[in-house]
Amino acid sequence: MGEHDFRELIREVDRYVEDLYAPPDPALESALRESRRAGLPRIQISPVEGKLLQLLAATAAARRILEIGTLGGYSAIHLARALPENGTLLSLEIDERHAEVARENVARAGLAGRVEVRVGDARELLAGLVESGAGPFDLVFIDADKEGYPEYLEWSLKLSRPGSLILADNAIRGGSVLDPQDESARATREFNEALARHPRLSALVLPLLRERVDGLAIARVLEP
Repeated sequence: MGEHDFRELIREVDRYVEDLYAPPDPALESALRESRRAGLPRIQISPVEGKLLQLLAATAAARRILEIGTLGGYSAIHLARALPENGTLLSLEIDERHAEVARENVARAGLAGRVEVRVGDARELLAGLVESGAGPFDLVFIDADKEGYPEYLEWSLKLSRPGSLILADNAIRGGSVLDPQDESARATREFNEALARHPRLSALVLPLLRERVDGLAIARVLEP
């Protein structure tokens, strides 16, 4: 099988899984449409990964979720749908315009009462959460600047408890983590290695099929 045929197979498999398990959804389609209209970058998670996040959050019976990187709120909608009625999701976003679009998308999805989008530098916001004793969160989803992933992992551990899940998008980056040539790939590889060797984590990276190969990092916090 040639490279072109392999890429086409990946696309067909992705479409097959998406059609079965993540069919078009009005609220999610609206979030994508309004994000495009607002000029946000088209870097949101795929529908299949969104469904996976929702399943993981529901399986973990998460009541409090922390998201690092909001963009247009597409992943926040998936995660918030797994919460019970009194559950909450706190999403951190550095860009005020992105946060505004995300709040509108979340509200249209009927989830405004469960989701708070807070604007600022994630490192500063995370430090503030630790200082104020805001944890623990049952699930943390990291999908922000890749250079910050290793540091975000350390903050996430401080805001977690035994049994919490820590998830991170773009853990394979089209295979660039195998031979990193830029800072984003190097930081992602460092993050993956930290997951693998951290004594308080049981983790793996689950490869995902998209237009290119990517992956979702999944880690469970262990007893100290």
